[in-house]
Amino acid sequence: MTGSVALVGAGPGDPGLLTLRGRDLLAQADVVVIDRLASPELLRHCRPGVEVVDAGKIPRSLHGEGMTQDEINACIVDRAIAGNRVVRLKGGDPFVFGRGGEEALACRAAGIPFEIVPGVSSAIAVPAYAGIPVTHRGITQDMAIVSGHIDPAADGSVVDWAALAAGPSTLVLLMGVKEIGKIAAKLVEHGRPGDTPVAMIHRGTTPAQRTLVATLDTIGALATAAEIKPPCVTVIGHVVSLRTELSWFESRPLFGLRVLVPRSRVQAGELSNALRALGAEPLEVPTIAIEEPASYDDLDAALRDLSSYEWVVFTSTNAVAAVMARCDALLLDARAFAGVRIAAVGGATQRALAARGLRPDLVPSAEASSEGLVQEWPTGAGTVLLPRADIAPPVLPDGLRDKGWTPHDVVAYCTVSAPPPSAAVRRALTAGEVDAVVFTSSSTVRNLVALVGPPADSVVVAAIGPTTAATCAELGIRVDVESATASVSAVARALADHIASRSS
Repeated sequence: MTGSVALVGAGPGDPGLLTLRGRDLLAQADVVVIDRLASPELLRHCRPGVEVVDAGKIPRSLHGEGMTQDEINACIVDRAIAGNRVVRLKGGDPFVFGRGGEEALACRAAGIPFEIVPGVSSAIAVPAYAGIPVTHRGITQDMAIVSGHIDPAADGSVVDWAALAAGPSTLVLLMGVKEIGKIAAKLVEHGRPGDTPVAMIHRGTTPAQRTLVATLDTIGALATAAEIKPPCVTVIGHVVSLRTELSWFESRPLFGLRVLVPRSRVQAGELSNALRALGAEPLEVPTIAIEEPASYDDLDAALRDLSSYEWVVFTSTNAVAAVMARCDALLLDARAFAGVRIAAVGGATQRALAARGLRPDLVPSAEASSEGLVQEWPTGAGTVLLPRADIAPPVLPDGLRDKGWTPHDVVAYCTVSAPPPSAAVRRALTAGEVDAVVFTSSSTVRNLVALVGPPADSVVVAAIGPTTAATCAELGIRVDVESATASVSAVARALADHIASRSS
């Protein structure tokens, strides 16, 4: 049975700019053929076991490696003929200098069904992230997107630079780093004023974004001096002057900082998204792996007998996922929780429960932790079900006993140390190649130190509350930032405030 091919635009770099259709196709894919301009973070949407083919698209003349276009065409066709659902994940938009048309024609010739999923083009998004609208009333109502990878004086150049010099007010150049000086000179030669503003934006829409502003007369020399490298989008026109007032992305409080995120793979996304929203570049390092317990007998028995409990306490999103997976296996739904009160340790856990139609009766308002939950727990009597990790600390059951309750601790999942990270990640932390690290639990602290060692003295250390901070102190790690509440958003914001205070 023949498979299918989806040519999916991955967007300009920010993984949050992937379309919903692209995300859904990645979740269904058997094979993903990815190029170097598509963010590897997008692979988090894939199923376990998906085959990932690195197409590279790095010019062989520069690096001596990478797949040719013919090889890429053959790869996606062969995988589809073998019956696979293939996603060709391409930076930007497949049909904007993405050679998507060639790949679609190859599928057509082989009789393979295909679809095109447009992506957010770097020609529009990258200038927007630099605070440059490509059109603006009163300045320009037109634009042109141009490939700039060929010397304008070369025989192979088919771009009408004379028409562009006299035509659209805004020019957006893709792949124009090497030839920018010659292109600028050619535009001036054909009548564009030499003082026309120019912006070159390197790795736009990512925390590594870097913007160089010059004029047509100066951009060649300044780009060489600044060692601007691909990928880069160049904007030529008076809209560049709006950047002074509209620059928003590069003004974020953590812009340009690399922040290590040590936690379980399934939980890393929430913190990474919070840090990315503040401008940081998260570097995820799994330190915890979630595994099933040896037996679900105790948990299953408790879930079948939920009516015998006064309360069920969920202390993490992992607990919610584990309990709901067992409910599904036992053909139970939200009705099984009728008559039993529910507590959640914090906002993330509360949201995970809400996604399953459950509304907690108690969420600590002061501190999202077991300690905070105990502080607000009512005095009373009855049995409380605690579906937790195998290594969960005794703070919660001990605190419930002190208030007259009978806790029933049941193992819902196991936490183990993740495999050691790469040598590059270890070096980044211990040599100070990251700017900060955010610890979100005591186990992430212990596991990271066991896997990698303590962070270098130059690395800013943020802890998600007093318990995690105490573990850092126990292991001899200086804590620079401690959030007032134990939540992902609070610790990310506290880190941003700390960085701002250092630069003020």
